Amino acid sequence: MAHAQQGSGARGAPNAAGIYSCTDAKGRTITADRPIPDCLDREQRELNPSGTTRRVVEPSYTAREQAEREDRERAAQLQAARLVEERRRERALLVRYPNPAAHDRERAEALVQIDVVIQAARKRLAELGEDRKRVDDELEFYKKDPAKAPDALRRRTEDIARSVAVQNRFIGEQEDEKKRVNARFDEEHAKLAPLWAANTAAAQKSK
Repeated sequence: MAHAQQGSGARGAPNAAGIYSCTDAKGRTITADRPIPDCLDREQRELNPSGTTRRVVEPSYTAREQAEREDRERAAQLQAARLVEERRRERALLVRYPNPAAHDRERAEALVQIDVVIQAARKRLAELGEDRKRVDDELEFYKKDPAKAPDALRRRTEDIARSVAVQNRFIGEQEDEKKRVNARFDEEHAKLAPLWAANTAAAQKSK
């Protein structure tokens, strides 16, 4: 273990050599008058003759180790950025929904809007059902010889069937949308619940 040494002419010189110090992989504290080979993979401190830290020497890495270190740093930065964005979204949610009642009210309003659309589609289905009944009544006249039924009547039957299929598909899509809305509000509620609780506790504590 080498220690920095000074001649009488160097005593008190402002650029006196420093002492390098580190703790190696085995937990030993090592000092030397030059960078320590056993600590190239870890941080070393260069000390002034007085024992104060002059500078910190970063670890020396191979190209592969440097790439891995940069990858870890990037991953940590991305994670930190995600956490910051998540906190920002939580704050925005809390501003929009300061309490459970506000959140429940907006969920109900969103679902009502979808229900209005579904009701309109079901009303249209009922109208199509009446149209089909009228067409069937007319086709009854040609029951004994369907080939004599007018083409316009047959086309009307096909048009009604297609419209019914469209409305049923539309209703199914709206029912799926209701599930998505409920899932979104459920997810938001799970995030907001601890924030509401924390706000309530803080308000009670301030009283």
